[in-house]
Amino acid sequence: MGRHVVLVEDEPNITEAIRFLLTRDGWQVDSHADGSDAVEVICTAKPDLVILDLMLPGKSGLEIIRELRDSGQLPDLPVLMLTARGQLRDREMAEQAGVTRFMTKPFSNNEVLTAVRDLHAQAAQNRADVSEAGGAAADLAEQARQG
Repeated sequence: MGRHVVLVEDEPNITEAIRFLLTRDGWQVDSHADGSDAVEVICTAKPDLVILDLMLPGKSGLEIIRELRDSGQLPDLPVLMLTARGQLRDREMAEQAGVTRFMTKPFSNNEVLTAVRDLHAQAAQNRADVSEAGGAAADLAEQARQG
């Protein structure tokens, strides 16, 4: 199964740099520059990961993450938020809204790649844990029915 990321970023230079970096690492990268319909784009794409800028035209990254989490469609979707504003208040608001990880611009290629790989690995582990728990619950239910 391929790895798929939706990148919501309005700065073309940053978009191209991240696209190049992640494509080289085996990711399929879909980019989008407008916040106004970003939630619909993300929900339609059903990516493995979202990279989301904080300040976007049309709708802020915070509004997007809140809508995404409130929709319930992709509750466990990892979201890496990028921002030029690194104040503690911004970080706290992003985490409260449901951002998985926060990264301040400028960042190195290695920082982005490490964060994306870590978030993807954590999400895969969480899915495995849920699957195991579901299997164990089904086994217990079957045992209860039998005896």
